[in-house]
Amino acid sequence: MASALPREAEGEVVAPAAAPLLVVRDLQAWYGESHILHGVTFDVAPGEVVTLLGRNGAGKTTTLKSIMGVVPRREGSIRFEQQETARMASNRIARLGIAWCPEERGIFASLNVEENLLLPPKVRDGGLTIEQIYTLFPNLAERRKSQGTKLSGGEQQMLAIGRILRTGARLLLLDEPTEGLAPVIVQHIGRTIGTLKEQGFTILLVEQNFRFASTVADRHYVMEHGRIIDMIPNAELDRNMGKLHEYLGV
Repeated sequence: MASALPREAEGEVVAPAAAPLLVVRDLQAWYGESHILHGVTFDVAPGEVVTLLGRNGAGKTTTLKSIMGVVPRREGSIRFEQQETARMASNRIARLGIAWCPEERGIFASLNVEENLLLPPKVRDGGLTIEQIYTLFPNLAERRKSQGTKLSGGEQQMLAIGRILRTGARLLLLDEPTEGLAPVIVQHIGRTIGTLKEQGFTILLVEQNFRFASTVADRHYVMEHGRIIDMIPNAELDRNMGKLHEYLGV
């Protein structure tokens, strides 16, 4: 019943039961001379929601950026659908079916909601239609002609998530989707993640709010100082709460 991920020195990782969609092995990343990731290793199976938990500066966002190929330098192995992507450019990675929703959201202020949704190119079949996105986020349907500058923070987050759902990507990288949002919007985001999982999407989620993460995720990887130090299945979260509090300093 061990929930801990074996230490990197042993060279092994506890894998999910299904064949992984995403396999990350010994991932290293740098910003200039700053060495941020030190051998990050984990798997994500098809249809899973997996979170990266950790304190600020642990390397969570850098891990997502490394998977997308938008860090200055990275080494190690990243395999998506059994294809090595660690040496690919970010545009090629996106066309394989990986989409990143950054914490900053990246809404184009001069465009209205519908124009923002239509902006990303379709990369694969299976993306949601505009109307399906409006069904997921009724607020956006009501604001479809509103400019990005006139949206609330919650509406901007809905728009940022909706925009990547059009592309046909099957692996969604969500960075702090609940940061700074009102509880009612956080609940809506949680329901949306559950709906996307039911529809077959795979989600890798960076979250500071582990209470929210516990409502949506199958498993949690804990990061510290640029390394994965533990893996906790959601079903074992209660019995590991003391350890998690120690890890996260909450």
